[in-house]
Amino acid sequence: MRDWLDVLTDLRASETPCVLITVTEAKGSTPREAGTKMVVTAEKQFGTIGGGNLEFESVEAARKLLVSATGGTQTKDYPLGPALAQCCGGHVTVLLEPFVTQRKKILLFGAGHVGREVVKVLEGLPVNITWVDERADEFPETIPQNCRKIVTTRLTDKIKDATENTYIIVMTHDHGLDFEIVKAALEHGAFAYLGLIGSKTKSARFRKRLQALKLDTQKLVCPIGIRGVSGKHPREIAIAFAAELLTLGLTPCMEEQEEKESAA
Repeated sequence: MRDWLDVLTDLRASETPCVLITVTEAKGSTPREAGTKMVVTAEKQFGTIGGGNLEFESVEAARKLLVSATGGTQTKDYPLGPALAQCCGGHVTVLLEPFVTQRKKILLFGAGHVGREVVKVLEGLPVNITWVDERADEFPETIPQNCRKIVTTRLTDKIKDATENTYIIVMTHDHGLDFEIVKAALEHGAFAYLGLIGSKTKSARFRKRLQALKLDTQKLVCPIGIRGVSGKHPREIAIAFAAELLTLGLTPCMEEQEEKESAA
């Protein structure tokens, strides 16, 4: 097992949302002593605080914190015998500390007209953009502070950098290259969003080819952009995509608020 601090450091460096779970108090017979820690992401967990229902309930509570993205800590008390039916029968208190990045990671392929407009629209927003193209001359002389450019002929290699917190947007100058990038992203599997610029016809053609390769295309978004904006001007496409991105970021909080209002 890697040390929890190394795991937490790596997850923070990659801006992967996670929760640090710490046993702060252990009374009586308990699976682990006070000070035991583990780290939880939306899909993985590192280390253990003893297993059983105690760990199951703690991990579930941690993941609810990730969904709500409130950023606040929580303390949970667990009487192991009465509440969790664990034979050791002691009492455990755990502290849940969420580490939720406030900045989305954008992996943007394509420095053409639409790509340049996307970067302009996202300037100043809480996002970090990695902008990739094989054509150095297509990049503008100056780019925003929240953006870094990468010139490479091996665009698909950059997919390896994507994590569960990465929003991938594909809009290169070549349909064949678009296909290879989307294919690499689906094979890699780690991303929060995968968007492809194009029409419904392009979407259908790509999906058919990808499905023939036994790849799941359900997570592929094409056409991109918020519904109701159908303009084809590069600026319109960029604004529609930015609006979609912001909506994706707000959805969990909005749903939680609606649940609270319904309960009231």
